[in-house]
Amino acid sequence: MFHHVSIGVSDLNRARQFYDAALEPLGYMRLSTSDKWLGYGAEQPQLWIKLAERPVVADMESGLHFCFVADSEESVRGFHAKATVSGGTDNGEPGIRPEYGSFYYAAFVIDPDGYRLEAFFHRPE
Repeated sequence: MFHHVSIGVSDLNRARQFYDAALEPLGYMRLSTSDKWLGYGAEQPQLWIKLAERPVVADMESGLHFCFVADSEESVRGFHAKATVSGGTDNGEPGIRPEYGSFYYAAFVIDPDGYRLEAFFHRPE
């Protein structure tokens, strides 16, 4: 449905370090770089990180989060591990989420600007 998503951050260098590390295990990489934005994806940028004067204020109760598709449980674990050592905060360790389905394997982190992120793998039956 979406062609891309853009989010604003207060520190582009900090965001680059975080997203370069966190998205690598999922097979996504930085494909575009400037002094005002970063673009991430597998083949073309689909997540744009932009330097913003007034980024959206982090709100844990807003319901807003972004979920990345993973190709294995190992990549979900890698996402969580690299995100939490690169400036992110744990918001749910890797594991099955029975409340979402018996085959829903995911991990959750909060990026340095307060955005809630998820990596998800649909475990085969």
